[in-house]
Formats: sequence, structure tokens, C-alpha cells
Amino acid sequence: MKFETPTSTVLYSIEETIKAYRRLSQQNISKAVPNITVDQALILIIIDREDKTQSEIADLVFKDYASMTRIIKLMIDKNYLTKTIENADKRKAELKITQSGKEIIEKLNPIIKKNREIALNTLSEQELKQLFKILNKITKNCQTSNK
Repeated sequence: MKFETPTSTVLYSIEETIKAYRRLSQQNISKAVPNITVDQALILIIIDREDKTQSEIADLVFKDYASMTRIIKLMIDKNYLTKTIENADKRKAELKITQSGKEIIEKLNPIIKKNREIALNTLSEQELKQLFKILNKITKNCQTSNK
């Protein structure tokens, strides 16, 4: 298959889809919680549902450690999170969601559900399974190419 320009590749389409979904998500999230970003919302939800370190969360949301540190600081400043440094190992910290953060999660859950419904509206279950399988193959190809 020959492509005329980089913008006509499937990888460009994947990027375009991600950006369109993030725009939709941010617009709808901002209506309910004007002071939060998609990344902050995602981080709040991960902290709420999973016992992960800051580094593990950074990997899950595709952020480098420095960016993650800045985002966490902003979320602490906005009173969404608290951070407690362990006395025994100063490199370790515990992130906890504040009451304000929990209220935001409650507001976000139906918005996130609605965003997914909008984005996946005309896709069948079979198409979703096929898409997931294809995307996983692309990811594995990229991850194993340097081995």
C-alpha cells in the first residue's frame, strides 16, 4: 500500500481520533468541573481505583515523571489530592484523594460514560473487538521492534 502523505496513514488517523476524543472529553468535563483537565481527571480515577505509585500512574497515563510531578502538585494545590512522604524512605509518597476530589470523581463518572457512548456510538461489539485486537497488534509491533 502506497501513501501520498503522512496524514493519509492509519497511524495519523489513530492520532487524529485520540485528539478528537480528548477534545470532546475536555469540553464535556469542563462543563461540570471547569478547573480540571482530562489528565487530572484520569489520574484522580486511577488513584481512586488502583493502588499504584506515582511512577506507575505516570506510565499508565503516558506521562514522564517530571510532568506527572507537576500535575500532582497542581492537583494538591487545587485540593483534589494530598501527598504524604514516608519517613522511612523519603522517595516514597502516598497520594490520597480529598473529599473535594471524591466529589469531582462522582461528577465525572457519568460524563466519562457519556463521552464513551458518543465516541463509540455506531460501532458494533464485533467492530470494537476487532479494533482492540488490531490496536494491540500495532502496540506489540512497536514494542518488539527494538528487540
